[in-house]
Amino acid sequence: MAAEPTEKLMSGGGGLAAVEHLVVLMLENRSFDHMLGFLYTDQGNVSPAGQAYEGLTGEETNPDQNGKPVTVRRIQSTDPHPYFMPGANPGEGYQATNSQLFGTPTPPTPPVAGMQGFVTDFAAVLDQPPRPNHTVLPGTVPADIMSCFTPDTLPVLSALARGYAVCDHWYSSVPTETLPNRAFSCAATSQGHLDDNTRSFTCPSVFGRLTTAGVTWRAYGYSAAPMVSGNFPDIHGASLDHFGVFTAFRAAAAAGTLPSFTFLEPSWGPTGNSEHPIDDVALGEQLILDVYRALRGGPAWDRTLFVLTYDEHGGCYDHVPPPTGSAPPGDGTVGEFGFDFRRFGVRVPTVLVSPLIAPGTVYRSPDPAAQLDHTSILRTVERRWSLPALTARDAAAADIGAALTLTVPRTDDVLAGVTAPPPAAVNPSAGNVSHLQQVYADLVARQLIPTALTH
Repeated sequence: MAAEPTEKLMSGGGGLAAVEHLVVLMLENRSFDHMLGFLYTDQGNVSPAGQAYEGLTGEETNPDQNGKPVTVRRIQSTDPHPYFMPGANPGEGYQATNSQLFGTPTPPTPPVAGMQGFVTDFAAVLDQPPRPNHTVLPGTVPADIMSCFTPDTLPVLSALARGYAVCDHWYSSVPTETLPNRAFSCAATSQGHLDDNTRSFTCPSVFGRLTTAGVTWRAYGYSAAPMVSGNFPDIHGASLDHFGVFTAFRAAAAAGTLPSFTFLEPSWGPTGNSEHPIDDVALGEQLILDVYRALRGGPAWDRTLFVLTYDEHGGCYDHVPPPTGSAPPGDGTVGEFGFDFRRFGVRVPTVLVSPLIAPGTVYRSPDPAAQLDHTSILRTVERRWSLPALTARDAAAADIGAALTLTVPRTDDVLAGVTAPPPAAVNPSAGNVSHLQQVYADLVARQLIPTALTH
């Protein structure tokens, strides 16, 4: 590694001032209710700290193609294929999301979301002719989109959510698919794009801002260079010591040499650990556990904030309408489909992990006018290291510093004795090529991703 530049510390800042390492793991395409809706249902949707939690009651419904209500159901470990639910890849993208929220591909005016189109949109997906690289498990029916995990089926994610802070009002930045939301998480804009056809952008990113400020950062792929290395011009030219693979991340955590900001990616294949439907969610549980163990076992744990989130809901069910009133980026770009970027995407699971966070926390924005979305990560980085905002969106976002309420780091281990569910013996998607593998291959072919790595 090259010599680390001198860090620029933020003045003041309360709990954030104690954070020297911010680590982000962004997984794929799962909604809040689908993963964490049942977290506190059996406790009346109140956390152990006495805070209200907007989870599921178990009575929520969506109409099927005949108007018959389909009730939300719990995924049980004894189900035929629990970790491959909902059994097929749901509808993705701007128009599919509109269908799920409004019941029509074109949003009404005003855009009031009834959240009643998930079953019918999934039915439309299942009615399509078989497509290459799109596995549909035998027996999958439209009602399966109403299946949601429980704390028992997701022991790692649920224990972290209960043991630290869960954000029950964290929204994807845009009501669409993966790459626009990942662009917002790193650059606070997708430059008007609302689908995955655009794979690289021309705007500044948080990585360039950190470099200019002399603040250290690295991005890690799981077993190859991270996809984000090909997404923005100010990261394309970064030296190779800014990139690594997961084994290098674990070594840096163990040695106490993690940079100020770390961005982690999963493996993108259909047999990988990204948790994209219908990948094996058990493998994602293991990845989350491995990240936590690496951080907690390192000498910098007391000064670390780990943010676990998902880029978008991926067509999975959620009952909370996304709010309007989001700040457009204001970067002069025009949204595709006539979208004005004034409403957020669907809720996604987000958990904040740090020994400076009290157990049982349900964290929401302290400012009712500022929502939590992916640009809240950027706002937190900007506050912590005194960086200028990238766009009007992150300038208006809430940060997460107020979740760090403790002055003495906790010493308990909330995952003591917790193990990830075992992966399936047979993966039904083995041999397929995932959409994000195709995106990755395109970026490599355009020589935007470095093929050599510092391990």
